[in-house]
Amino acid sequence: MGTQTILVPGATDNGRGPVGFGRANMSTMCGRFLLTTPAEAIAALLGLESLPDLAARYNIAPTQPVGIVRARSLAQDREWLSARWGLVPRWSREPATRKPLINARSEDLAERPAFRDSFKHRRCLIPASGFYEWQGEGRNRQPHLVRLRDGAPFAFAGLWDRWQPQGQPALDSCAILTTIPNELIAPLHDRMPVILQPAHFGLWLDPALSDSAALQEILRPYPAELMEAHPVGRHVNDARFDGPECAQPA
Repeated sequence: MGTQTILVPGATDNGRGPVGFGRANMSTMCGRFLLTTPAEAIAALLGLESLPDLAARYNIAPTQPVGIVRARSLAQDREWLSARWGLVPRWSREPATRKPLINARSEDLAERPAFRDSFKHRRCLIPASGFYEWQGEGRNRQPHLVRLRDGAPFAFAGLWDRWQPQGQPALDSCAILTTIPNELIAPLHDRMPVILQPAHFGLWLDPALSDSAALQEILRPYPAELMEAHPVGRHVNDARFDGPECAQPA
């Protein structure tokens, strides 16, 4: 199984962390997630032969590198690579740092110029062990960790693109799709990330499929009864902090 490694550091502001995301952008969904599952389990979930060792990450933030899985060319096999979280359309003049395109509304994909072509031709899976959402108002908003009830890893529906200005290295980037919330997420936010059923991975990655109606059918809210959420401490508010404390119950 071929792999490609492109490490893309988050844009920094004098070493203080990702520009515009030193503190949580709490109005964004999905704006933070974690991937702590061992590589062997991630590979099995995503249909890969193997993966390199993956360090546990408890506070993945916009503009940071994330692992994605995509179909390789027109073949049905899959490959793993690193991509910047915050999609940069290939026609962009430069990557956005203040408001990167980290999410894409699944209902609008066929109309939005930034996502339309990727929706047809460049879809991906973005593995995760859970994601964070905030409840409340202002500075006192309470972060919550959301994950599957059985603790298993899962995959967000994602889009990817490759930006390659003349004479510069290529930059692969991605965005996470969102949909309406299920009953668990609704009290926290009016959107939730699209979590794909494993049975739909092949359909989503199929490079020969561009039927938007068929694709929209699988971009539904994940069943609330299979998920759980609990409050966590405020360590996760700061993207510079990436330790297990982020996920511990408050």
